[in-house]
Amino acid sequence: MDDRTIHSAQKEVDEYISQFKEGYFSPLAMMARLTEEMGELAREINHYYGEKPKKNTEEEKTIEQEIGDLFFVLICLSNSLNVDLDEAFEIVMKKFKTRDKDRWTKITEKGENDDD
Repeated sequence: MDDRTIHSAQKEVDEYISQFKEGYFSPLAMMARLTEEMGELAREINHYYGEKPKKNTEEEKTIEQEIGDLFFVLICLSNSLNVDLDEAFEIVMKKFKTRDKDRWTKITEKGENDDD
């Protein structure tokens, strides 16, 4: 098991991208790439869980691979905009734990809904 953190993943991606003269794509180009990768993930999920089976001629990809592609592009976008993903994650979790803390039905310690 790798002890990689979000911070170390951002650093690793930055070191990888920094070896190329082109560097990071523009934010708009990366948004297009995120959209493309999200579409590929949606297609894989549709093949596995939806009503659209893969054609015999289609390359075998995994949901894990598509999520990895999406994560890589998200890290690239974040790095290019100097967004610390650890901080971004802390912000969103604080929001969910405060503003949205009573939005959904919680499970009690017995494993039942509070409404039961």
